[in-house]
Amino acid sequence: MAERIPKVVIIGPAYVEMAVKCDSCPEPGQMKEGMGFTCVPTGPGVNRAIQAALCGCDVFVLGRIGEDCFGEMIKQNLSRYGVSTELLYASPAISTGIILTLVDGRGSNRSCRSAGANKVFGRDEIEYAAAEQTIGSANVCLIHDSFSPDAVVAAVRCAQIHKTRTILEVNLPIPDRGVVHAIDWPVDFYNADILVLRFAGLWSRTELGASGEQDIKFIATELVAKGAGNVLISLGTHGALLVDRQGTHWIKGIATEMVDYTGCEDAFCGALAACYATGDSPLSAARFAVAAEALARSRFGLQDALPVKEEIITLLQEQPD
Repeated sequence: MAERIPKVVIIGPAYVEMAVKCDSCPEPGQMKEGMGFTCVPTGPGVNRAIQAALCGCDVFVLGRIGEDCFGEMIKQNLSRYGVSTELLYASPAISTGIILTLVDGRGSNRSCRSAGANKVFGRDEIEYAAAEQTIGSANVCLIHDSFSPDAVVAAVRCAQIHKTRTILEVNLPIPDRGVVHAIDWPVDFYNADILVLRFAGLWSRTELGASGEQDIKFIATELVAKGAGNVLISLGTHGALLVDRQGTHWIKGIATEMVDYTGCEDAFCGALAACYATGDSPLSAARFAVAAEALARSRFGLQDALPVKEEIITLLQEQPD
Protein backbone atom coordinates (compact mmCIF):
# COMPACT_ATOMS: atom_id res chain seq x y z
CA MET A 1 0.00 0.00 0.00
CA ALA A 2 1.29 3.48 -0.88
CA GLU A 3 2.15 5.70 2.07
CA ARG A 4 -0.53 8.33 2.75
CA ILE A 5 0.52 11.88 1.90
CA PRO A 6 0.22 14.12 4.98
CA LYS A 7 -2.56 16.68 4.69
CA VAL A 8 -1.99 20.20 6.04
CA VAL A 9 -4.38 23.15 6.29
CA ILE A 10 -2.82 26.61 6.57
CA ILE A 11 -5.03 29.40 7.93
CA GLY A 12 -3.32 32.73 7.34
CA PRO A 13 -3.38 36.03 5.46
CA ALA A 14 -2.43 36.47 1.81
CA TYR A 15 -0.92 39.59 0.24
CA VAL A 16 0.69 40.85 -2.93
CA GLU A 17 3.81 42.90 -2.24
CA MET A 18 4.85 45.61 -4.67
CA ALA A 19 8.39 46.89 -4.08
CA VAL A 20 10.29 49.70 -5.79
CA LYS A 21 14.04 50.25 -5.39
CA CYS A 22 15.36 53.81 -5.47
CA ASP A 23 18.49 55.74 -4.45
CA SER A 24 16.64 57.40 -1.58
CA CYS A 25 13.04 57.47 -0.41
CA PRO A 26 11.09 60.57 -1.51
CA GLU A 27 10.18 63.33 0.89
CA PRO A 28 6.53 64.52 1.11
CA GLY A 29 5.49 66.00 -2.22
CA GLN A 30 8.62 64.72 -3.96
CA MET A 31 8.85 62.30 -6.89
CA LYS A 32 11.84 59.92 -7.17
CA GLU A 33 12.92 57.77 -10.09
CA GLY A 34 12.85 54.08 -9.29
CA MET A 35 15.47 51.56 -10.45
CA GLY A 36 13.53 48.34 -10.20
CA PHE A 37 10.08 46.93 -9.45
CA THR A 38 8.78 43.59 -8.19
CA CYS A 39 5.25 42.36 -7.61
CA VAL A 40 4.99 39.03 -5.79
CA PRO A 41 2.45 37.04 -3.76
CA THR A 42 3.39 36.77 -0.11
CA GLY A 43 2.01 36.59 3.43
CA PRO A 44 2.03 33.90 6.13
CA GLY A 45 -0.80 31.94 4.52
CA VAL A 46 0.94 31.84 1.14
CA ASN A 47 4.55 31.27 2.16
CA ARG A 48 3.98 28.69 4.89
CA ALA A 49 1.73 26.74 2.53
CA ILE A 50 4.46 26.67 -0.11
CA GLN A 51 7.02 25.43 2.43
CA ALA A 52 4.70 22.63 3.57
CA ALA A 53 4.10 21.67 -0.06
CA LEU A 54 7.86 21.59 -0.71
CA CYS A 55 8.04 19.11 2.16
CA GLY A 56 5.75 16.72 0.32
CA CYS A 57 2.40 17.51 1.93
CA ASP A 58 -1.05 17.90 0.42
CA VAL A 59 -1.69 21.53 1.37
CA PHE A 60 -4.83 23.69 1.54
CA VAL A 61 -4.89 27.44 2.23
CA LEU A 62 -7.89 28.89 4.07
CA GLY A 63 -8.16 32.65 3.74
CA ARG A 64 -9.60 35.57 1.78
CA ILE A 65 -8.49 37.44 -1.32
CA GLY A 66 -10.14 40.10 -3.47
CA GLU A 67 -11.96 39.32 -6.70
CA ASP A 68 -9.22 41.10 -8.64
CA CYS A 69 -6.03 40.50 -10.60
CA PHE A 70 -3.95 40.33 -7.42
CA GLY A 71 -6.14 37.58 -6.00
CA GLU A 72 -5.72 35.66 -9.24
CA MET A 73 -1.94 36.15 -9.01
CA ILE A 74 -1.91 34.59 -5.53
CA LYS A 75 -3.97 31.61 -6.69
CA GLN A 76 -1.77 30.98 -9.71
CA ASN A 77 1.37 31.23 -7.58
CA LEU A 78 0.07 28.68 -5.06
CA SER A 79 -1.12 26.36 -7.82
CA ARG A 80 2.40 26.26 -9.29
CA TYR A 81 3.55 24.66 -6.03
CA GLY A 82 0.63 22.25 -5.93
CA VAL A 83 -1.21 24.07 -3.13
CA SER A 84 -5.02 23.87 -3.23
CA THR A 85 -6.81 27.23 -3.37
CA GLU A 86 -10.38 25.96 -3.18
CA LEU A 87 -10.71 27.41 0.35
CA LEU A 88 -9.17 30.77 -0.62
CA TYR A 89 -12.43 32.67 -0.83
CA ALA A 90 -12.81 35.76 -3.05
CA SER A 91 -14.50 38.91 -1.75
CA PRO A 92 -16.07 40.85 -4.65
CA ALA A 93 -16.40 44.22 -2.89
CA ILE A 94 -12.90 44.51 -1.41
CA SER A 95 -9.37 44.32 -2.75
CA THR A 96 -6.73 41.68 -2.11
CA GLY A 97 -4.31 42.56 0.71
CA ILE A 98 -1.46 44.74 -0.55
CA ILE A 99 1.98 45.66 0.81
CA LEU A 100 3.79 48.65 -0.75
CA THR A 101 7.52 48.86 -0.08
CA LEU A 102 10.22 51.38 -0.97
CA VAL A 103 13.81 50.14 -0.70
CA ASP A 104 16.61 52.73 -0.76
CA GLY A 105 20.22 52.40 -1.88
CA ARG A 106 21.35 51.37 1.64
CA GLY A 107 18.88 48.50 1.83
CA SER A 108 16.56 50.27 4.27
CA ASN A 109 12.88 50.02 3.50
CA ARG A 110 9.60 51.71 4.24
CA SER A 111 6.37 49.74 3.90
CA CYS A 112 2.65 50.35 4.02
CA ARG A 113 0.16 47.48 4.31
CA SER A 114 -3.53 47.37 3.43
CA ALA A 115 -5.18 44.25 4.86
CA GLY A 116 -7.90 44.29 2.22
CA ALA A 117 -9.86 41.03 2.12
CA ASN A 118 -7.82 39.64 5.02
CA LYS A 119 -9.65 42.09 7.29
CA VAL A 120 -13.05 40.49 6.64
CA PHE A 121 -11.93 36.92 7.30
CA GLY A 122 -13.93 35.65 10.26
CA ARG A 123 -15.43 32.63 11.96
CA ASP A 124 -17.96 32.17 9.14
CA GLU A 125 -15.16 31.05 6.82
CA ILE A 126 -14.09 28.43 9.38
CA GLU A 127 -17.64 27.19 9.78
CA TYR A 128 -18.30 26.69 6.06
CA ALA A 129 -18.99 23.00 5.48
CA ALA A 130 -16.12 22.65 3.00
CA ALA A 131 -13.64 24.30 5.36
CA GLU A 132 -14.73 22.28 8.39
CA GLN A 133 -14.58 19.05 6.40
CA THR A 134 -11.07 19.84 5.15
CA ILE A 135 -9.82 20.74 8.64
CA GLY A 136 -11.44 17.60 10.03
CA SER A 137 -9.71 15.35 7.51
CA ALA A 138 -6.29 17.03 7.85
CA ASN A 139 -3.32 15.76 9.85
CA VAL A 140 -2.33 19.25 10.95
CA CYS A 141 -3.95 22.68 10.97
CA LEU A 142 -1.51 25.61 11.20
CA ILE A 143 -3.22 28.83 12.33
CA HIS A 144 -1.70 32.32 12.14
CA ASP A 145 -3.02 34.83 14.69
CA SER A 146 -3.26 37.76 12.24
CA PHE A 147 -7.00 37.21 11.92
CA SER A 148 -9.57 38.23 14.53
CA PRO A 149 -9.57 36.33 17.85
CA ASP A 150 -13.06 35.00 17.01
CA ALA A 151 -11.75 33.45 13.79
CA VAL A 152 -8.70 31.98 15.51
CA VAL A 153 -10.79 30.53 18.34
CA ALA A 154 -13.23 29.03 15.84
CA ALA A 155 -10.33 27.39 13.97
CA VAL A 156 -8.81 25.93 17.14
CA ARG A 157 -12.21 24.60 18.26
CA CYS A 158 -12.93 23.07 14.85
CA ALA A 159 -9.57 21.28 14.81
CA GLN A 160 -10.04 20.12 18.39
CA ILE A 161 -13.51 18.70 17.69
CA HIS A 162 -12.13 16.66 14.81
CA LYS A 163 -8.95 15.68 16.72
CA THR A 164 -6.75 17.37 14.11
CA ARG A 165 -3.29 18.27 15.39
CA THR A 166 -3.13 22.04 15.79
CA ILE A 167 -0.26 24.53 15.62
CA LEU A 168 -1.09 28.11 16.63
CA GLU A 169 1.31 30.99 16.01
CA VAL A 170 1.02 33.89 18.44
CA ASN A 171 2.90 37.19 18.31
CA LEU A 172 4.40 38.68 21.50
CA PRO A 173 6.77 41.57 22.24
CA ILE A 174 10.35 40.71 23.25
CA PRO A 175 10.67 40.99 27.07
CA ASP A 176 12.39 44.20 28.22
CA ARG A 177 15.41 43.53 30.46
CA GLY A 178 13.83 40.89 32.63
CA VAL A 179 10.32 42.41 32.58
CA VAL A 180 7.82 39.79 31.42
CA HIS A 181 4.48 41.30 30.46
CA ALA A 182 1.20 39.59 31.33
CA ILE A 183 -0.26 37.48 28.53
CA ASP A 184 -4.00 37.86 28.03
CA TRP A 185 -5.60 35.81 25.28
CA PRO A 186 -8.62 33.45 24.87
CA VAL A 187 -8.45 30.25 26.89
CA ASP A 188 -8.96 28.25 23.67
CA PHE A 189 -5.44 29.20 22.58
CA TYR A 190 -4.09 26.79 25.21
CA ASN A 191 -5.86 23.90 23.49
CA ALA A 192 -3.50 24.03 20.50
CA ASP A 193 -1.09 21.08 20.43
CA ILE A 194 1.86 23.39 19.76
CA LEU A 195 1.96 27.11 20.54
CA VAL A 196 4.60 28.83 18.41
CA LEU A 197 5.59 32.15 19.96
CA ARG A 198 6.90 34.85 17.65
CA PHE A 199 8.79 37.73 19.26
CA ALA A 200 8.94 40.87 17.12
CA GLY A 201 12.46 41.38 15.76
CA LEU A 202 13.88 38.13 17.14
CA TRP A 203 14.34 36.56 13.71
CA SER A 204 16.83 39.23 12.68
CA ARG A 205 18.84 39.26 15.91
CA THR A 206 22.20 37.56 15.57
CA GLU A 207 22.78 37.48 19.33
CA LEU A 208 20.44 36.83 22.24
CA GLY A 209 21.87 37.38 25.70
CA ALA A 210 21.54 34.90 28.57
CA SER A 211 18.98 37.08 30.36
CA GLY A 212 16.88 37.25 27.19
CA GLU A 213 16.90 33.47 26.87
CA GLN A 214 15.83 33.11 30.50
CA ASP A 215 12.96 35.57 30.03
CA ILE A 216 11.73 33.67 26.99
CA LYS A 217 12.06 30.36 28.84
CA PHE A 218 10.05 31.80 31.73
CA ILE A 219 7.22 32.85 29.38
CA ALA A 220 7.10 29.40 27.78
CA THR A 221 7.13 27.65 31.16
CA GLU A 222 4.31 29.85 32.44
CA LEU A 223 2.19 29.06 29.39
CA VAL A 224 2.69 25.32 29.92
CA ALA A 225 1.72 25.78 33.58
CA LYS A 226 -1.49 27.46 32.40
CA GLY A 227 -2.40 24.50 30.20
CA ALA A 228 -0.43 24.67 26.96
CA GLY A 229 0.88 21.25 25.86
CA ASN A 230 3.95 22.41 23.93
CA VAL A 231 5.41 25.90 23.54
CA LEU A 232 7.98 26.40 20.78
CA ILE A 233 10.17 29.44 20.15
CA SER A 234 12.66 29.86 17.34
CA LEU A 235 15.87 31.56 18.44
CA GLY A 236 17.20 32.07 14.92
CA THR A 237 20.87 31.10 14.70
CA HIS A 238 20.65 29.81 18.28
CA GLY A 239 18.18 27.08 17.32
CA ALA A 240 14.91 26.78 19.23
CA LEU A 241 13.39 26.26 22.65
CA LEU A 242 10.63 23.72 23.25
CA VAL A 243 8.92 23.57 26.64
CA ASP A 244 6.44 20.81 27.45
CA ARG A 245 5.16 19.09 30.60
CA GLN A 246 8.28 16.95 30.75
CA GLY A 247 10.64 19.91 30.86
CA THR A 248 12.76 22.20 28.70
CA HIS A 249 14.44 21.15 25.46
CA TRP A 250 17.08 23.39 23.88
CA ILE A 251 17.48 22.55 20.20
CA LYS A 252 20.93 23.48 18.96
CA GLY A 253 21.15 25.87 16.02
CA ILE A 254 22.71 24.76 12.74
CA ALA A 255 25.54 26.92 11.43
CA THR A 256 24.96 28.09 7.86
CA GLU A 257 26.02 31.12 5.87
CA MET A 258 24.09 34.25 6.84
CA VAL A 259 22.54 35.63 3.64
CA ASP A 260 18.93 36.69 4.17
CA TYR A 261 16.39 36.39 7.00
CA THR A 262 13.37 37.08 4.77
CA GLY A 263 12.02 33.53 4.54
CA CYS A 264 13.02 32.25 7.97
CA GLU A 265 9.63 32.41 9.69
CA ASP A 266 7.91 30.78 6.75
CA ALA A 267 10.49 28.00 6.46
CA PHE A 268 10.37 27.28 10.20
CA CYS A 269 6.58 27.19 10.58
CA GLY A 270 5.80 25.52 7.25
CA ALA A 271 8.37 22.77 7.85
CA LEU A 272 7.16 22.34 11.44
CA ALA A 273 3.60 21.74 10.22
CA ALA A 274 4.78 19.34 7.50
CA CYS A 275 6.85 17.20 9.87
CA TYR A 276 4.20 17.23 12.62
CA ALA A 277 1.63 16.10 10.03
CA THR A 278 3.58 12.87 9.50
CA GLY A 279 2.91 11.89 13.12
CA ASP A 280 6.34 12.87 14.47
CA SER A 281 6.67 14.27 17.99
CA PRO A 282 6.77 18.03 18.61
CA LEU A 283 10.49 17.71 19.43
CA SER A 284 11.30 15.94 16.15
CA ALA A 285 9.18 18.44 14.22
CA ALA A 286 11.01 21.30 15.95
CA ARG A 287 14.40 19.89 14.91
CA PHE A 288 13.13 19.60 11.33
CA ALA A 289 11.93 23.24 11.48
CA VAL A 290 15.31 24.47 12.78
CA ALA A 291 17.06 22.80 9.84
CA ALA A 292 14.60 24.34 7.36
CA GLU A 293 15.13 27.78 8.87
CA ALA A 294 18.92 27.36 8.66
CA LEU A 295 18.70 26.55 4.95
CA ALA A 296 16.39 29.50 4.23
CA ARG A 297 18.77 31.81 6.08
CA SER A 298 21.62 30.76 3.78
CA ARG A 299 19.80 31.87 0.61
CA PHE A 300 18.59 35.14 -0.84
CA GLY A 301 14.90 35.79 -1.35
CA LEU A 302 11.68 34.39 0.01
CA GLN A 303 9.86 31.59 -1.80
CA ASP A 304 12.97 30.79 -3.86
CA ALA A 305 14.88 30.32 -0.59
CA LEU A 306 12.48 27.78 0.91
CA PRO A 307 14.05 24.28 1.01
CA VAL A 308 12.59 20.98 -0.13
CA LYS A 309 12.22 18.03 2.23
CA GLU A 310 15.27 16.15 0.92
CA GLU A 311 17.54 19.14 1.61
CA ILE A 312 16.28 19.43 5.17
CA ILE A 313 16.77 15.71 5.83
CA THR A 314 20.29 15.81 4.38
CA LEU A 315 21.26 18.76 6.56
CA LEU A 316 19.96 17.00 9.67
CA GLN A 317 21.88 13.83 8.80
CA GLU A 318 25.09 15.86 8.47
CA GLN A 319 24.83 17.14 12.04
CA PRO A 320 26.94 15.49 14.77
CA ASP A 321 25.06 13.53 17.42
